Amino acid sequence: MPKRDHVSETPATAWLKARGVAYTEHPYDYVEHGGAQHSAAVLGFAPASVVKTLVMQDERAQPLLVLMHGDRKVSTKNLARQIGAKSVEPCAPEVANRHSGYLVGGTSPFGTRKAMPVYVEETVLALPRIAINGGRRGFLVGIEPQVLVDVLGARPVQCAIPLD
Repeated sequence: MPKRDHVSETPATAWLKARGVAYTEHPYDYVEHGGAQHSAAVLGFAPASVVKTLVMQDERAQPLLVLMHGDRKVSTKNLARQIGAKSVEPCAPEVANRHSGYLVGGTSPFGTRKAMPVYVEETVLALPRIAINGGRRGFLVGIEPQVLVDVLGARPVQCAIPLD
């Protein structure tokens, strides 16, 4: 498949454009279950700078988004404590798709179908630049991490733990 230099507009890129957010486009060949590690490898990015968008829910089944380094996972116990929830767990893929309006593997925090609280691992904000899903499988956008707080309203948390 030929490498594309431009991806047609997604709800995420429309959201970014509407808010005047500068971004770069990074299409790649999507691999099922490849995750952030795969996209980082094929695009030449540090895995920590590729940020995953995870759709989770609290004990009341209220959805929330967690933005996490590609080479880390979420401590749901630490996250729950910091956001005042009894528990937090990942949503089932079909539930995540319904809340976000995106397919799992192509979930962007921008332009979601449903407004949800967004939490970002605070060490993500210290990076000079991040790559995050642009609203389609095989498509990342490069942005300044401060956009997550200033434009998206993400709340910094400390919940990163190493991958197994």
